[in-house]
Amino acid sequence: MSTAGANHAHGKLFLKLLGIALGSFAFGYALVPFYNVLCSITGLGDQTALAKRAVAVEQPDLNRTITVDFMAELPGVGSWAFKPLQRSIEIHPGKLYSAQYFAQNLTGMDVTAQAVPNISPSKAAAYFHKTECFCFTPQRFAKGESRTMPVRFIVDPSLPSYLDRITLSYMFYDDSTHVGAKLEAPPANRRN
Repeated sequence: MSTAGANHAHGKLFLKLLGIALGSFAFGYALVPFYNVLCSITGLGDQTALAKRAVAVEQPDLNRTITVDFMAELPGVGSWAFKPLQRSIEIHPGKLYSAQYFAQNLTGMDVTAQAVPNISPSKAAAYFHKTECFCFTPQRFAKGESRTMPVRFIVDPSLPSYLDRITLSYMFYDDSTHVGAKLEAPPANRRN
């Protein structure tokens, strides 16, 4: 194969790999807006409706205990400290609980971030109801700012009896759709 033919083949390969890398990057940033659209269509994340449902459901089953594990993940892009303040708690279905996550902006600039939740096993997701969560809205952080962020939840007592452990994990992304947005103080946390 001639040098010109090899250079042409390398150029085509480079363009293909560049396209794959750019496509992967775009897909990662599209997840946050996709999550927001999904929440607006399905009603997930409507804090008022979730709070009303939680108050109506709060009838604890004190004969049953479930372990809820908390996890935090960061994508490869961005500089953050992000972790749950508790690794796990034991709960009674039907009772409202609170957990805290810690986040610190280490990017060196003002940014907005979005947390995307995941509940496993997936069968438990329909029974796990968040009434307040930092994942409902983008979180604005000043350069170097750190804070604790609450998640309040209730597990429906009708959760199948074979499920005795649930994991709530969050992926914390820089949200480029809010870059340059005016920084506002986070809302005051409600406490019971």
